[in-house]
Amino acid sequence: MQKYLAEMLGRFFLILFYLLISLNLFCQKSNFEKAGDIIQIALPTSAFASQIFLNKVDSEAITFIKSMSASFVVTHTIKRVVNKERPNGGDFSFPSGHTSAAFTGAAFIDYKYGLKYGLPAYILASFVGWSRVYAKKHDYIDVLGGIIVGVGCVELFTSKTKNYSFNFSYNSQPNIVFNLFLN
Repeated sequence: MQKYLAEMLGRFFLILFYLLISLNLFCQKSNFEKAGDIIQIALPTSAFASQIFLNKVDSEAITFIKSMSASFVVTHTIKRVVNKERPNGGDFSFPSGHTSAAFTGAAFIDYKYGLKYGLPAYILASFVGWSRVYAKKHDYIDVLGGIIVGVGCVELFTSKTKNYSFNFSYNSQPNIVFNLFLN
């Protein structure tokens, strides 16, 4: 029953993903804005799909759904309470919903698969935030708020599977040793 539910949720999100992409592409003006819209959907969808299709034994699809749902609810609750004006004159600017969605997906990928996959995901999520500023939908404070909400919701529900360590040492020789271990 749980497997069937997971498969149905996967199909639902895939259909929703394609529907949202097709709707967003017709409404945007800039290619950067279009790319940001696609990535803000693709990152969380990739994180969810990785749990459905790659981790069949230890799937944490429900954990991802909790993280993404919390991110959505927190983001839109803060938007309604704060009601900050957008740079283009619209309402509900803080925090950036696109950025919180992208960083929820990126942080989940980082937590489950490590920095090897997390770093590119964070770079893509950062592009989403930049694209929102470029399109004059948000300022950098809105983007920072979205980052905090997205990563915070993943931190709340998800445990790290992959760890990495960072070592920095200096000896009397003019050598500096820098190590980054990705597990």
